[in-house]
Amino acid sequence: MITYNLYKLLKEELGNGSSDLVTRPSGQAIRERIERDIAKEKDGEVIALDFSRIGIIDYSCADEIVAKLISRLVSGEYGDKYIILTGLNDNQKENIEVALERKDLALIAEMKGGAKSIIGNLNNYLKETLELIIKKGKLTAGELSDSLKLPANTSGTRLLNLYKKKLVRRITEIRAEGRIWVYLPCL
Repeated sequence: MITYNLYKLLKEELGNGSSDLVTRPSGQAIRERIERDIAKEKDGEVIALDFSRIGIIDYSCADEIVAKLISRLVSGEYGDKYIILTGLNDNQKENIEVALERKDLALIAEMKGGAKSIIGNLNNYLKETLELIIKKGKLTAGELSDSLKLPANTSGTRLLNLYKKKLVRRITEIRAEGRIWVYLPCL
């Protein structure tokens, strides 16, 4: 995992002495910097946006930075990379969540204190599946079928949908039954 310190990026890009992420133009400048940096990362990388030294983030900045990044990530603009948030406080989470919900997006965040949270808009059955992957550390479609008593095609579809939303990573493993997909949490 690679961590982008948003406080440091804020100082480098705007140099205004503030620890707050406010206004759409400020958010655009920070997002463009993050996009330049993401382009240099290798496929499969998990990028953590660290909010621990940020004060407030208003809705316009949350939309410009987080929601647009996640929207472009899901559309494939950044390749096979993943974004999570770390060091969030409750107020930051609230504004980011509204921005994500309005675009029907979700991501995984680690709050200050270490609690993991799924923020944004994710239907209940995908949330249940994602929580199980986070709890177990990795999961295959067969294991999901066994755990939740689901048909194999339903399990495979759920896992594929989480992967397409960039909420889980996917690797292949060779097992006795052959080559299979294994899904891993991003955080």
